[in-house]
Amino acid sequence: MNEAPMNTVNHRVLAAHLFLRGLPAGHVAVLAAHAQTVRIPARRRLFEAGGTADRFWLLQSGQVALDTTVPGDGRVVIETLGRRDVIGLSWLFPPCRWGLGAVATQPVQAFEIDAVGVRDACAQDPAFGYEIAARFCRLALRRLQFTRTRLSDLARHPEFLAGTG
Repeated sequence: MNEAPMNTVNHRVLAAHLFLRGLPAGHVAVLAAHAQTVRIPARRRLFEAGGTADRFWLLQSGQVALDTTVPGDGRVVIETLGRRDVIGLSWLFPPCRWGLGAVATQPVQAFEIDAVGVRDACAQDPAFGYEIAARFCRLALRRLQFTRTRLSDLARHPEFLAGTG
């Protein structure tokens, strides 16, 4: 990845991210120890489906499209995420491979978090691990519901695929 690291992570700013609100200060400190603030230019791919899921991002600004490749149609956007969203769920679930691809559609500023370090912290502290896993499972459920609706719409209206690849 060619993101440009900006600085060390301010715990208070990290704790204010919507995904982390209400997380105990000690848990935020663990995440901050594995985080850096990055800027990602528009059109930069964050990851490809099938690649190793070794990080995740808490978006502060910008926009990222989650996509998949449809044979004969190219890339199809499944969901577009922005400020206060989370990019990257696959890091938590073995075999830790990305299920979709992701590309910045606008310049992004985000907290990039090293998932390997977070997985180790989850294993060492069950309370931390439970809290992180519960938050990501709720997020995965919402994404799954959204993706199912999006794919159903695409199946009923294949004209939506025109111009997405």
